[in-house]
Amino acid sequence: MIVQMEDTTAAKIEKKLNQLRDENGVVTLGRVLTLVVLAQAGHSEVAVEAANYASHEHPCRIIVHVAHSRTDETRLDAQLRLGGDAGASEVILLHGYGKLAEPTETLVSALLLPDAPIVAWWPHDFPQNPSRSSIGCIAHRRITDSARAGEPYESLSQLSQQYRPGDTDLSWTRITNWRIQLAAVLDQVGPMTVREIVLEGSDVTPSIVLLGVWLSSKLDAPATIITDDSRRGLDRVCLVTDDGAVQLHRPGRTVAVLSQPGQPDQQIAMPVRDLNACLAEELRRLDADEVYGEIITSGLATAQITTRTAGQDTEQDAASGTADSPEGAEGTREAGNE
Repeated sequence: MIVQMEDTTAAKIEKKLNQLRDENGVVTLGRVLTLVVLAQAGHSEVAVEAANYASHEHPCRIIVHVAHSRTDETRLDAQLRLGGDAGASEVILLHGYGKLAEPTETLVSALLLPDAPIVAWWPHDFPQNPSRSSIGCIAHRRITDSARAGEPYESLSQLSQQYRPGDTDLSWTRITNWRIQLAAVLDQVGPMTVREIVLEGSDVTPSIVLLGVWLSSKLDAPATIITDDSRRGLDRVCLVTDDGAVQLHRPGRTVAVLSQPGQPDQQIAMPVRDLNACLAEELRRLDADEVYGEIITSGLATAQITTRTAGQDTEQDAASGTADSPEGAEGTREAGNE
């Protein structure tokens, strides 16, 4: 069921929701949280699709604020999606114009589920300080996506400076499978000295930088990111040891090959994670991600990360103060290909 409301208010929207539930018997019991999505005009449907997918695992009320032009006449239009049109949730799309193009706690407070945690998600650009924004102040978790922001590396540096417990970024979530497999390998082979870490992919992205920082911090070894336009996303991680190279290589999008000295190659299921899966993962926890907090702050500031293009010997610093704009990164691939 889809209901359109023009030039309305949050109070009228809540009243309409109650009316629809009474008339159609739509059940809202079991909602575990309120997901507030702060989207941009023209990009909201992708975010709604991901939120609907995640809601099958985490039943919630989804409030999507779509920011339109601030120069338009101030008004609020809404679209209510219930039942089959909303997955396992209620979806409330708020189209804000003029002064209401800025999402605020006052605008959404009447629509929040009582006594339920609030998760704020910025699918694209996000405020200078997410935790101090009007919506961020009331949220238990704050999800950003530096890879989809207008300036990915400046955004990564910004997140490092403004981090507060409860913050996370989908560029970190996209490398979960890589971290799981590499941690399992290190546990399996036991203590060893890693001399160098090499990460290879099509471009330098926030995800590959964060993975390099994580490995460098945990293994106390320098990391080098090698880029090649002929490759597809992050596809190889190599740990150079005295006994040989431990390598995890994913040539396609579903299966990786693990190579270790003195052992036959092993195939591992490791599919590329899309936006739907990443958002669903982040909604599984409402506590602070302490590992991410450590990596985005102290790790990013101290790790030894360099980048170079395949076939070139010149290396460029990609950590700490210069990680936000490495010279070798001329553009950003579509997020979600890690």
